Amino acid sequence: MRVQWNTDGTVSIEPPKRPKKLTGTRLAGVLGLNRWTTPFQIWCEVTKTWQEPFEDTKYTLAGKAVEPKQIAYMREAYGMDDLIDPHDVWGADPFSKTYGNFYRHPVLGGMWDALLVDKDRWDGSADGLRGCTDAVLEFKTTKRAEDWADGAIPEYYAMQAALYAWLLGCDDVIMVVSFLQEGDYDRPEEFAPSAANTATREFKVSERYPSFERDVVGKALAWWELHVETGDSPEYDERRDAEPLKALRTETLNPESDVEALLSELSDLNAKVSAAHAAVAESEKRMKVVKDQLKQYALERIGDSEACELSGGGVTCKLVRTVSDKVDEKAMKADGVYEKYLVKSESSRFTVTFAKE
Repeated sequence: MRVQWNTDGTVSIEPPKRPKKLTGTRLAGVLGLNRWTTPFQIWCEVTKTWQEPFEDTKYTLAGKAVEPKQIAYMREAYGMDDLIDPHDVWGADPFSKTYGNFYRHPVLGGMWDALLVDKDRWDGSADGLRGCTDAVLEFKTTKRAEDWADGAIPEYYAMQAALYAWLLGCDDVIMVVSFLQEGDYDRPEEFAPSAANTATREFKVSERYPSFERDVVGKALAWWELHVETGDSPEYDERRDAEPLKALRTETLNPESDVEALLSELSDLNAKVSAAHAAVAESEKRMKVVKDQLKQYALERIGDSEACELSGGGVTCKLVRTVSDKVDEKAMKADGVYEKYLVKSESSRFTVTFAKE
């Protein structure tokens, strides 16, 4: 991918044909409301320009292990008989059928954790959930109980759940958070949600975000149009975006700062390659002699065959006879037709010269 570095602290690429969607986990970052990620990093992910390699940690593994327990806890402790999870809609492997997106919106998407549905009206299909969903449930695990103190919900989590509810035409959200101790992360399979370690936070999208469609969805779609559809990134931050910037600068050219560094690197690489070539120069010469001898041997034995193959010692040499047509330019010029069929083409030549030691 060709990256153009601009003088205003942005980069540009060819607009992606199949960008990733703005999921709930990316939404707050787009709007600058996630302290862990930036709009530039979200742009890199969505346009597939760069993405941090994903590796499970003890925190993500704990979340995966505890979430089914949380769903069971809500069904039993809160009597939520109408609570469904993705398996109830898509079967044993929801991801393989949805590729991580449960919605049909062209830009917005994601994966909800669980839903309270009106089973008398729901036809069992994914499309049928819109209008039949009474509440969206999002499940979280954390050791930072202070982030949820006094009924608080971290904004990037609340916005994620609100988006999933809005996409389903639903107003009610229930956040379920389990507070894990350090030892629980070593043995998450033994964690048992209870009233002592698990809390719920409820809100209505219409009350928490009175103008959600305008102030959240509208701004996100405007951001998409401005940055994803054009391929022009939002402004990056040298400190917060240090990791993606380092990766991009390793693979691309920033004319503002990288030319001298690249020339210096090229000089160092040339010195290393030259030293390596000097060490094998005699072997390379001998290899050429041996190859020429084997080629001559094959030419003498190919006869009328199309190919002659020599094998042994882990090496295979193959001589193939090819026949092709060639234009006799001298004859064409003599007949005066060469200029008539001459077509001009343009090419470029890039040379590199290294200073002698």
